[in-house]
Amino acid sequence: MSYCRQEGKDRIIFVTKEDHETPSSAELVADDPNDPYEEHGLILPNGDINWNCPCLGGMASGPCGEQFKSAFSCFHYSKEEIKGSDCIDQFRAMQECMQKYPDLYPQDEEEEEEAKPVEQVEETAAPKASAAKEQGSSS
Repeated sequence: MSYCRQEGKDRIIFVTKEDHETPSSAELVADDPNDPYEEHGLILPNGDINWNCPCLGGMASGPCGEQFKSAFSCFHYSKEEIKGSDCIDQFRAMQECMQKYPDLYPQDEEEEEEAKPVEQVEETAAPKASAAKEQGSSS
């Protein structure tokens, strides 16, 4: 016995083997080209930013979503000679927010190394060097 049920935004349809043996009578509905939630890419036909675009990877939502939207909007609509050069404050606010949530917004390892103060790198290197000397002298 086939049946259908709704779970949130999804509709789940269960069918039997017999249902698959007969040709489908389903009719496809043409997409509405003016639907603002349809996947049109990053920029909608009217020029607005499509915050639902999968290309944004969910950055527009979450704890730093508003900061991301502010920075990205500023860059998108920037008229400066160097595009986005007027958006430094918005990008700084977004970066500061993201640093508060390292599990959600991990930095690349290269960026983390560059961000470490020189003293901290030297401190971690010194114990390794002394441990290596101790191992060499005990042999």
